[in-house]
Formats: sequence, structure tokens, C-alpha cells
Amino acid sequence: MFAARASGLVKLLGLCLTAGVLLAAMVFPFVGGLGLASNRAADEVDKTSGDLAKAELPLVTTITDMNGDPIAYLYDQYRIPLASADISDTMKLAILAIEDKRFYDHRGVDWQGIARAAAKAGVDGGATQGASTLTQQYVKNYMAFVLGADNEQEAWEKATEATIGRKMREARIALQLEQQTSKEDILTGYLNIVPLGNQTYGVGAAAKAYFNTTADKLTVPQAALLAAIANRPSSLNPGASPDKALERRNIVIDKMRENGAFGTDQAEAQKKAEEFKAAPLGVVDDLQILPKGCVGAGDGPIYGFFCSYLLDYLRESGITNKELQRGGLTIRTTMDPKATKAAKQAAEQQVPKTQNGISNVMSVVEPGKDKHRVRALVASRDYGNKAELGQVARPVPAEVLPFGPGSVNKVFTAAAALEKGVIGIDKEIQVPATYYSKVYPNGGAPWKVENAGKYNDKMSLTQALATSPNTGFVILQEKTGLDSVVDMAYRLGMRETLQGVNRSGEPLKEDKSNGPSQGDWTKQNNAGSYTLGPGATSVLELANVAATIVSGGTWCPPSPVEKVLDRHGKELPLKEKPCEQAVNTDLANSLAQGMSHDTVGSGTAAAAASSSGWNRPTIAKTGTTEEHKSVAFLAATPQYAGAVMTYADGNHPEVICANPIRLCPGASQGVFGGQVAAPTWFNAMKAIHEGLPVAPLPPAAVRYK
Repeated sequence: MFAARASGLVKLLGLCLTAGVLLAAMVFPFVGGLGLASNRAADEVDKTSGDLAKAELPLVTTITDMNGDPIAYLYDQYRIPLASADISDTMKLAILAIEDKRFYDHRGVDWQGIARAAAKAGVDGGATQGASTLTQQYVKNYMAFVLGADNEQEAWEKATEATIGRKMREARIALQLEQQTSKEDILTGYLNIVPLGNQTYGVGAAAKAYFNTTADKLTVPQAALLAAIANRPSSLNPGASPDKALERRNIVIDKMRENGAFGTDQAEAQKKAEEFKAAPLGVVDDLQILPKGCVGAGDGPIYGFFCSYLLDYLRESGITNKELQRGGLTIRTTMDPKATKAAKQAAEQQVPKTQNGISNVMSVVEPGKDKHRVRALVASRDYGNKAELGQVARPVPAEVLPFGPGSVNKVFTAAAALEKGVIGIDKEIQVPATYYSKVYPNGGAPWKVENAGKYNDKMSLTQALATSPNTGFVILQEKTGLDSVVDMAYRLGMRETLQGVNRSGEPLKEDKSNGPSQGDWTKQNNAGSYTLGPGATSVLELANVAATIVSGGTWCPPSPVEKVLDRHGKELPLKEKPCEQAVNTDLANSLAQGMSHDTVGSGTAAAAASSSGWNRPTIAKTGTTEEHKSVAFLAATPQYAGAVMTYADGNHPEVICANPIRLCPGASQGVFGGQVAAPTWFNAMKAIHEGLPVAPLPPAAVRYK
């Protein structure tokens, strides 16, 4: 008995102190001097109460495809913000019954509640409930979950610390908030911010997650459960601790009855309460939590590569992680779901998703003079974190891969030679069976270059682009100059590939300590093999090269985003690189004509085009690396550009063989670009072009013939 009374006296003293603190808070910061510290405290109070009145809470960011259909969501706090009218009266009655039944009688601080709690503590050592209003709880939650965004746990501890300073600040903000906004807005704000467990914040998200319903349709048992776990979701988690959650829910129902929520007839109210308490928790077996990030959303295994590239692009364009995770943005992307699914199907058709050690990736870009829209980024493998299922969680169709495109790089040699007047598309180049280059020595001796097949001694540049003799392009690169060829590749689109990574394809550090860049290394080491394409490559940049060519020589960054809107619908500016005229239009059109024979006649992609039923005018170039560990295909029509790379993606890359696709270590000859990469492109693009008119390629200019 003595111990209980002593405990009660201690609580009484504590509550008296609390009451004194809160009284001081009413005139804070004028008590205790008018110094700088006091002014700063007042400024903080004013700012916090002002922010609370506006209620700018962390919201979910929605990423959509080009049609506006959601493809992914980003958030730190799953919240569905609601207006007061969208929250049932039942929910409001439940939260007020258990948290603050005198909510409509006080002005932010409940003096009567404090006195009652003090008296109860002094008499029988009872609990001190009633000393904190719902308005104060709203302030506390705001401090933790809005202002404490970077570390919620630390912010929560700070927002609930038992110090006079914290109590004064919280009470003063609560008092000021009630002067600035209505009771209904405060109640709604609280119900929108309160943590309710399982990543949910606010009753909108919790109603969806726990009951697969909306907050305006919550029943008494459902509303009582949400009120029960408010602010204590860890200890009262209905999944982990259903008995405790049920017990607390029923306490809420009893409180609702006591407060008249079920009518004035006591017998009838008691009967209803007992019926409500007998109801099960009713939580759905599969919680309806909004999928988060690029892995979990909808068709994440397909769309995840695009989503991942998009996030990297947005960060580079000035959108911060905080804005992405908490800003409630709507990001409308350029992703075409039809093109993406067609490309994914085509990639898997050639290389199964679980194929050991081999991956097949494709990028699709829509050409244009004002924007190059990325329409699809796919891989034969699924996007995800389950490596045992062959999944990968990197934007491999967009990033620089440590594999080469092979003879696709001959396009850059041809373009540079045309620009310098070394050759025209109809003029002949020398194609010896073997060539010893003295311009690009190999260990002090001339570099021996051989062709992969038999060719005539001479052929036009157009025929050479279609049939791809090695010796002819090495000679052409000598005449043009390696630096000019590398610079042309950069201008047409290989920008990150040449200046963003080193020779191994590793991103350059800020201090360039792991440099030089691949482009600089190629020039510094006079690497004549550049035209044969052995180095690291971005498949997206290859696709964008094709887009540049069929856009009349206009380069634009491969953009995955149409617009970004903030939570109020205002468009946010992006720091995107401007489009530029990479080469003159006559040169681009002439190069397009020069590349137009690869899909017909004796072209290296002709068989793949024929077997797929492809018959549109197309610029194209196949590529195969010397060791057959990667092959590529770059091609475009005036409507769509794309590139494909098939590469050995295991820890120990080996030769790839076709028919069937497989690793074949030690084989002297493996797969070619026309066998796997080209069929992927044609099968995808046939579906993507369905319904579009056949568009001709522009004519070549006389000066480049």
C-alpha cells in the first residue's frame, strides 16, 4: 500500500511539473529572457506549426508507362492521403475514444485531462493517461516521420524523449497549430500521418493493406483495430501478436461505447459492443502492401531494367533520392509496354532466361530531332534479386558492359571516312585477304589482320558495310585517322562508353584514378583494333547511334522520361542534355543508304531478315568479336532504332556457339551476330512495327556517293 501511494505521489509530482511546463509553454519563448536562443526556438515553433498546417507529408511516387499506366512505385512511407470526407465517422470516433475523447473541448493542451490524470495518480497510483492530446500526438508524429526523414528511429526517440524542452516545444506547437487550423483538419492530418505497421502510414494505406478496403468503408471492428495499433504497431502487430491486437481492439470498442458511439440506449449499445468484440480481426491473409521499387511492381521482371535506368537518369537530371522516395511525384516515362514485351519475348526466344552463362539484351529508341525516347530495355534474363533463377538487378541493356560489339564499330570508321572525304558509299575500298598494318604495330612488328571469310579484292563501301571485311576497314581507318574514328563514335552516341568508363568498362572515379577513359586509352595506345569492336559497350548507346543516323544526324540523349510532376501537378524541370547536330544531315542520310544492304542480298543479316519475314528498308550492321564471346546487331528504320547484344555473362566467359545456343569452351569458331542478335531484333521489331506504314530511307547526297 505504501509503495503504491509513494509511486502515485511521484507521478503526481511529475504531472504537476508537466502542467507547469505546459503553462510555461503558453507564453514560451517569452519566459526566461529574450535572447537569441529564445528567438531561434520561437522561429522553429513558428515554422513547424506552419508546416503542420500545410501538412506536406511523405507520399508515394508513381512511375507510369507512356500510356499513363503505373509500372512501379517508390516510397519510404506507404501512405494514401485522404480528405476528411474520405474517412469514415467510425474511424474518427474510434481514434478519439482511445486517444483523446476531449479533443473538441481543448485547444491543443488538455488541462482538465492533466488534472484528472494527476488526481488519479495521486490517489491510487494509477496510469497517467489523458495528459497528451491528439494534437500533441500529431506534432510528435510530424517531428518523427516528416522532419526526421533521414533516420526515423532516432527521430522518434528524440520526438518522445522525456525532457522539459521537448514537452514545451510540443505543447507550444500544438497550441499554435490549433489557432491556425480547424479541429477537423488536425484530426484528418493525424489520421493521415500516424504509423500503423507493415510499412503503412495513415488510415488510407492501412485500410487497404489490412482489409483491402477504403477508409470511408471501415467497419467498427476494423476501425477499432486501426485505432488500437496507432502509434504502437510493433507491439500490437495483428500478424505477429494477434491476441494482443484483439485485446486492445476490444478495449477501443468499449471506449467507443462509453463515449456514446453506439447510441444513448445503454442496453442496446452494450449489445452492439459485444457483437463487435466477438468479430474476428478480419485481416486479409495477403496484406495489400503497394509493391515498392523496380523489383516488385507489376511486370517487374520485364520492366525492371527500364525502371532502374530511369532512376539513374533522373538522379543525374537533378531529381534527388528524397524527392523520389517521399515527394509523391508522378513520373511519366517513355516506356512502351507493347515494344517492351515484344523485345522481351524475342530476347528469350533466342536465349532462354536461365541459360547458363549467356545473356541476350536489347534496347529500343524512337528517333527524332527533338528527343530520343527510350521505348524498351529488356534482357533474356528477368530483372530481380534471385541469382539462382538467373535474375539480375542491374540495368544491363543500358549500362556499359565489358564486352565488345565487334564489327558494328565499322560504322564509325565509315562515317568518319565519309566526313573527311576519304571515300563515298559507292566508291571501292581495297579488301586483301591478309593485311599487315604498319600504322598499328603489334609489339614492334606489323599487325596482321585477316578476314573471317572470302571476299573480292575490291568492293564498294556499301557492300563492305553489308559483308564486313576486316582488312578493308582497317585500311580505311588508317587513311581516316584513328582519332577521327573515335571522335565520330562519341559524336554519334557512344558517349558514356568512350568517356564514362575505362578500358575494362568500369565507371571512372571522380579523380580518374582508375582511368584513362576507354576513348582516351584507345587514342593514346594507337589501338587500331577499335574498328573491329573489342571494347566495352553500352547496348542502349548503340541503339541511340542508329537513332542519330536516321534522325538526320541529330543526337539527343536517350531519354526514358516524358515529364515529372510534383504532388500538386506542377512539372519539375530536368537537367537533360540538349540535342545537337552530331553530323550534317547529308552525311547521316548517305551513311544510312550505305548501311541499307546488310538485310538483303549477301548482307550478314539477310538470312535472319528473310526467315523472320522482314521486308522494310533498314539500316543495319552486325558484329562479332574475335573470340566469339559477344555478338551484336545495330539497326533502324525511320520509325524505330534498336540494338541487341548476346554475350557470355558468367564469371568465366567462354566462346558462344549457336544451334542450340550454348557455351562451347575451346571451339575455334562460335556464334555470329547474324545468328542470334539479328533474329532477336527482327522478331521484336516486326511486332513493334505492326500497323505502321513502310517508311523509305532518305536518299544519299551526291557528294557522299
